[in-house]
Amino acid sequence: MKIALYVRHLESSLRQQLLVLIDRLHAGGVETEEVSDTLPTGIHFDFILSIGGDGTLLSSVHLIAGRDIPVLGVNFGHLGFLTTAGRDDIDTLVADILEGRYTLEPRTLLQVHTPSAASPITALNEVCLHRLDNAPLLRTDLYVDNDFVATYAADGLIVATPTGSTAYSLSCGGPILTPNSGCFVITPIAAHNLTLRPIIVPDAARLRLVTHPNAQPFNLSADSQQQHLASGTEIHLSRAPYTVRLVRLHRQTFFTAIHQKLGWNF
Repeated sequence: MKIALYVRHLESSLRQQLLVLIDRLHAGGVETEEVSDTLPTGIHFDFILSIGGDGTLLSSVHLIAGRDIPVLGVNFGHLGFLTTAGRDDIDTLVADILEGRYTLEPRTLLQVHTPSAASPITALNEVCLHRLDNAPLLRTDLYVDNDFVATYAADGLIVATPTGSTAYSLSCGGPILTPNSGCFVITPIAAHNLTLRPIIVPDAARLRLVTHPNAQPFNLSADSQQQHLASGTEIHLSRAPYTVRLVRLHRQTFFTAIHQKLGWNF
């Protein structure tokens, strides 16, 4: 077994725990290779271990760029909702990997086409349009499969996958979607019209966002990827042609994660 280790930022005080994890893997006969900005080609990796928090895991998803490598998140950060183990679970983590006590959850990604990008970009969590500081409200027309839905006058608009439904969208009043629900949720950010609520659409739908020209640029983010776009820009979103597989260890489910990490139903 060969595992890629992806570490983006790690406090020096946590480096010793990372070395313990690496030693445990080597003792179990696992080869490891630390990777950074690119993933070596021509090498088969059974997993990529994302060492950090949710931001690191999102970056690791973009690192594999459609290669069919399961992503296993180990939380060396704070909340780590997308991660499956913590830095205090190293022995259990290694044992579960070696003995195959895990499941692989396919997660849908969003694909985004913008005029300024030479190729589409993807997002595991969400695509977000947001007005810049001191700019007027961002007015955006939403079309679903060429049907006009609404004009949103708001600080911005979030299009989230089921994975991203527990992130920014949730904090803006959006619903929680289970990973296999097969849909996207569109959530306004501080909408001027209070009757505009989050809406759920099938993930087979093609979405079009058209921002009204107001001479002010706005920000588009796809997970951690950022770009400034001119007002009047048209953005196309759809389900990406591939999924990413997240590892969930033995006895864990989506609902145990939201109970334990989000304090849901407590």
